[in-house]
Amino acid sequence: MVSRNKPLGIVLAGGEGKRLMPLTADRAKPAVPFGGSYRLVDFVLSNLVNAGMTRIAVLTQYKSHSLDRHITTTWRLSSLLGNYITPVPAQQRLGPRWYTGSADAILQNFNLIQDERPEHVLVFGADHVYRMDPDQMYQQHLESGTGVTVAAIRVKRSEAHEFGVIELAEDGVTIKAFHEKPANPPAMPSNPEFSLVSMGNYIFRRDAMEAALLADAADPESRHDIGANIIPMMTKQGMARAYDFAHNRVPGETDRDRGYWRDVGTIDAYYDAHMDLVSVHPIFNLYNDEWPLLTNPPSLPPVKFANYGSAQESIVGAGSILAGGTLFQSVASYDVQLGQGSRVEGSVLMPSVRVGAHAQVRNAILDKNVIVDEGATIGFDLERDRERFTVSESGIVVVGKGVRVTR
Repeated sequence: MVSRNKPLGIVLAGGEGKRLMPLTADRAKPAVPFGGSYRLVDFVLSNLVNAGMTRIAVLTQYKSHSLDRHITTTWRLSSLLGNYITPVPAQQRLGPRWYTGSADAILQNFNLIQDERPEHVLVFGADHVYRMDPDQMYQQHLESGTGVTVAAIRVKRSEAHEFGVIELAEDGVTIKAFHEKPANPPAMPSNPEFSLVSMGNYIFRRDAMEAALLADAADPESRHDIGANIIPMMTKQGMARAYDFAHNRVPGETDRDRGYWRDVGTIDAYYDAHMDLVSVHPIFNLYNDEWPLLTNPPSLPPVKFANYGSAQESIVGAGSILAGGTLFQSVASYDVQLGQGSRVEGSVLMPSVRVGAHAQVRNAILDKNVIVDEGATIGFDLERDRERFTVSESGIVVVGKGVRVTR
């Protein structure tokens, strides 16, 4: 039977992901494909399951059909042993309204927590790319006896304004202050070029969590958000501690990919995370079989290379056919086809993309079922590309789902 000493897992997967448009035009952010085989939600679920945390509710809301289907068809655990991963759609349990924030999402589903009666509740986000052993964080949480433990990571101070920034007390563990996306992030005393920021992963003592959520719900000025409201509230009460992600050790990790964590909330961050995968010695290694990344790709034949088709420094998914085309420093998902004389460089191709003969694609993201006609080009004339597609700040061209690209 499942150990009742493990926390109940709550995965927040209702994000709209506006900054990832058009990739989120037809799907929730955690359902966005990543790395040729996965969806973003697979990373947090793999971490939890590998750590033996197998009672998990995934809270969904925004355009959740593909996400719900992925979870129910892929993440099926043995109910005989009391294990489950289940999507939980917004149910308006507290009135005719959708979730107003992450804290409100948990409060509206507190019946799930009451039914399971855990002593501790783990609340993780669903849209980050990383490996982590959550049990190590949990053990620190148990030893401290605190109300909430916040996973924290060092980022450059110039980038910290995009996150919740943590100020630590002299003991190096207690959170003295928590600043949600501050304009002037405080630096770490030991390293003034870096700030300590929240990873969006939390472990709560159940009674402390319930009290904080009820107090927050009664505050009409609150945004009902965990990072903006709950953590600052519990910090003022002296109930918040930080867990330094730098101390986390995952079996099979290398010095190169240890401590890797990416918030892929923008097109450029999503693209950069893919480029981390394709070097000879990747910054993030998908091939660690001691802490596997789990998913359920479709049953497809092996990759086929024909008519001198080739792939260099690239990932190619099952069922793909490179019929005389060249793939360079790119990630191609399953069922991708490249025609004779075509070239794809520095790009991300999602499932069932078709690139016609002599077409050229550079520095682009092509969503599912995109068709690039024979001789068409993407990424060479950004002014023309902006008229037809989305182009990021750094010049990455994004072609939406099912679009046909003509010459």
